[in-house]
Amino acid sequence: MKSSSPAIENDIDSKYERLQQILKDMGSIAVAYSGGVDSTFLVAAAKDATDNVIALTMKRPYFAEWELKEARDIIRELGVRHKEIELPVDEEVRNNVPNRCYYCKSSTFARFREEAAKMNFDTLADGTNADDAGEFRPGLKAIKEHNVRSPLQEAGLTKDEIRLLSRNMGLPDWDKPANTCLVTRIPYNTYVRDEDLRMIEQAERVLIDHGFRKVRVRKHDDLARIEVNQELTGKLLEQEMADEITSQLKNIGFTYISVDLQGYKTGSMDQNIAKKSNG
Repeated sequence: MKSSSPAIENDIDSKYERLQQILKDMGSIAVAYSGGVDSTFLVAAAKDATDNVIALTMKRPYFAEWELKEARDIIRELGVRHKEIELPVDEEVRNNVPNRCYYCKSSTFARFREEAAKMNFDTLADGTNADDAGEFRPGLKAIKEHNVRSPLQEAGLTKDEIRLLSRNMGLPDWDKPANTCLVTRIPYNTYVRDEDLRMIEQAERVLIDHGFRKVRVRKHDDLARIEVNQELTGKLLEQEMADEITSQLKNIGFTYISVDLQGYKTGSMDQNIAKKSNG
């Protein structure tokens, strides 16, 4: 991350002060916690604002187990109460419809609101930030419908600003790459099986263990399409590395292994959706 000027840092500090006031006005806060940079920062900021905070994490088959473990470890380090809630997979998510995130978020927030009310928490909040409005995010509709507050967005904090503040606060995941649920690795309208999700999870772990931090393994039937940062594509294609990764991914169950020459890109499965919307 580039170093920021004093003027930019002052602006970020003022946004953090605004965030603190927003959080204090919320009273007791239940945070929808995924273990990502934004929700981790929100939990830490909420802890600064009030003594009554709980992190709620949803357990579903389409989240990687190692991601859940990291989330548990971070919350334990922050010293905040944490509750994991298991829910079955929504059929709309199984069918992988383009607005599947809406159905997932809607059932998740309904369950979180029920849990928050049971424990007498005043507010349910999530980590949506000021940059998220410009992306294809069907889940934003569910946030409004379930009266979920997005204090980071309300304070005008962008992703880069959240990373900078997280680093200054010493949060362990300040530079963690953005991540999404494993269903996003499967083409829309392709039925999602649990075994597909486990294959993707294992394949991405292989790449991460080989030093590729930003990675996606898109599953097209029995073909794995690997995305890494373009500057690391050469490393991925080195003969010894390519042979090792190919062998491991075939052992997982993939028949064909390919590398996307355009490199790592979040939301790459959304490109056809965007084209249809613009057409």
